[in-house]
Amino acid sequence: MGAHPINAQLVRVTGRDRRTVSFMIDGVPVEGLAGDTVLTAVLTQRHSLRSFEFGGGRRSGFCLMGACQDCWVLTSAGRTRACSTLVTDGMAISTEIRAHG
Repeated sequence: MGAHPINAQLVRVTGRDRRTVSFMIDGVPVEGLAGDTVLTAVLTQRHSLRSFEFGGGRRSGFCLMGACQDCWVLTSAGRTRACSTLVTDGMAISTEIRAHG
């Protein structure tokens, strides 16, 4: 894997010997490691996961175990919890969730 992005929220300190996984975040090609959750893979690339759909704030996950509603993203499977979904090779992730109604 290349250099760590300067604006990333997470920095890897161990476990870097895993296979590289290529995926897309909002149309931008990036890399993570096999076994990473979507949340971990995204936060090693940038400072936050997504915009809060009910205001202007940024979100980065809250409970980190699939109990809250803070880390929703969109994939080809639909609305997905980033903290409990493993990133896969070729996955396309959209982080902009819009409020309905």
